[in-house]
Amino acid sequence: MTNGRPRRRSIFTGVVLIVLGMIFLAQNFRGEFGFWRLFSKWWPLLLILWGVAKLIDRLAAQRSGEGAPPTITGGEIFLVSCLILLGLGVSAAHWIPAEIGADVPLWGNEYSFNQDVGPQAVPAKSHISIRTMRGDIEVRAEDAPEIRVSAKKTGHAWTENEARRQCQRVSVAISHSGDGYEVGTQGGDGGRCTVNLEVHVPKQADVNTRTDRGDVHLAGIEGGVSVATARGDVEVRDPGGDVSIEMRKGDVHVSGAGGNVKVSGRGGDVSISNVAGAANIDGEFFGAIRLEKIAKGVHFLSQRTDLTVTKLSGRVDTSSGNLEITDASGSVTLKTRDYDIDMENVGGRIQVENRNGNVELRFANPPKDDIDVTNASAGITLTLPARAPFEIRADSHSGEIETEFTDSSLKKTGGGGQDSDSRLEGKVGGRGPKINLKTSYGSIALRKTT
Repeated sequence: MTNGRPRRRSIFTGVVLIVLGMIFLAQNFRGEFGFWRLFSKWWPLLLILWGVAKLIDRLAAQRSGEGAPPTITGGEIFLVSCLILLGLGVSAAHWIPAEIGADVPLWGNEYSFNQDVGPQAVPAKSHISIRTMRGDIEVRAEDAPEIRVSAKKTGHAWTENEARRQCQRVSVAISHSGDGYEVGTQGGDGGRCTVNLEVHVPKQADVNTRTDRGDVHLAGIEGGVSVATARGDVEVRDPGGDVSIEMRKGDVHVSGAGGNVKVSGRGGDVSISNVAGAANIDGEFFGAIRLEKIAKGVHFLSQRTDLTVTKLSGRVDTSSGNLEITDASGSVTLKTRDYDIDMENVGGRIQVENRNGNVELRFANPPKDDIDVTNASAGITLTLPARAPFEIRADSHSGEIETEFTDSSLKKTGGGGQDSDSRLEGKVGGRGPKINLKTSYGSIALRKTT
């Protein structure tokens, strides 16, 4: 009571219960009512309702002569806090699948619907662009000069009817613009409907694909191929022309390319094999990298590594702190760190700068070109055939030098202690390549091939 007058009770709690009860009742009778979807967008109205209820309480108290109810009660604070947390949680659940691409829907269930588009006749050597905001893209090459599309739409909702309405807002069509054709999706509902595209195109076409989130697969395209994806794996098999791939997250596999291959951005594993042109990797790829049989060489550039191989008949592998180069018939230039480097049977000149990792070079046949290796805080091992001719200068700061070659022209100085410097220089056999080896806080070993 206030000054002998009874205090009026607030109508807010009762109004909220009535409103929520009506909405839940509508949800029970009409499953597609979409309460949680409605609540995720309109829950701030509860705060407005709270304020309106307080004004009504105060005006009603003045007219009736009753004492005004408390401005805010502990029960109301608890109720509103729970509703705010619930609203924020539902809003987050509504948007998280669209932003991070969760495979398990946090917003209802998955319902799929199919749509076929085409066929549309096009010139055999057309430029074809394929776009989907969210979904996988699979491109299949065929002999027919036409485009056909099979689209699979997947909606996330509590009911099939609601999912169908979401996916009906997304259209898939083939359009002609300029000298090219475009297969694309338009519309959408905040990423609630994903669209996977299976597109059949002429073999001779040039194909450009883009998806914000999804895997991309192309096979048998005789023209050029361009792929852009923010999140997803990319596989390109047997393209006849150049291949360009730009990505932010995912693995890459390219095989049998008739032109050059370029991969840029960020990602995981990279595999490129049997390429008639050159392979260029530019970016930060944190998985295993495997390059095999690249006719016109390899260039790999990242914050950690700058590698050039002018011709690769064998392979390059990087994984778990190891970098291996086998049967490179061309020259090798490498500047890196924190790798244990292993090279075998390089046919051209070798130039290596490394630190915090051992360097090992092996030759089954006598090397034909010069070798320069500079290392820091790790050792160098060079294994050559016993009959190989060469001229060597090896320097080790605070390390030892060992050699299995005993030619009288070889002179070794220094050594004998952990902190002493060592040097080996001289000639072995007739005229051969120049070998310069230099390291600090590591040993140098010159061995004979068994």
